[in-house]
Amino acid sequence: MTDFFKLDLPFEYFPLEIKLSNPDDFLKVRETLTRIGVASRRDNTLFQSCHILHKQGHYFIVHFKELFALDGKQVDLSRNDIQRRNSIAKLLADWGLISVINPDKYTDQAPLSQIKILNYDEKNQWNLQAKYNIGKKRGQKDQ
Repeated sequence: MTDFFKLDLPFEYFPLEIKLSNPDDFLKVRETLTRIGVASRRDNTLFQSCHILHKQGHYFIVHFKELFALDGKQVDLSRNDIQRRNSIAKLLADWGLISVINPDKYTDQAPLSQIKILNYDEKNQWNLQAKYNIGKKRGQKDQ
């Protein structure tokens, strides 16, 4: 399965495979990830860092730049991006939403000070932005 994730990077790379705690948690994880990212306080915008990807019966937490790279686009995916992804996956695991497969591979994590987490009640006060939209073609409008 990890053959799908062949990325040529200047550092050791492992896709972050997860197991959902409950099969019905996919939508809960997807929504939670919309509230975790990098904040621009100037205009109260939160840029979503990670997505949940379901591929061939497996689930992965992926940084949005990983998704662009998988699409064959040139990206500047950094070690810090992967560290942030690992930290976000650990949060989801700590909250009981997922478990990380082979967690010993993902101990290299970014400090939580680099990540903004919005409470569900705060989400309407922020402009939530995803830099990658899974399943949407370029130019396709939301329904």
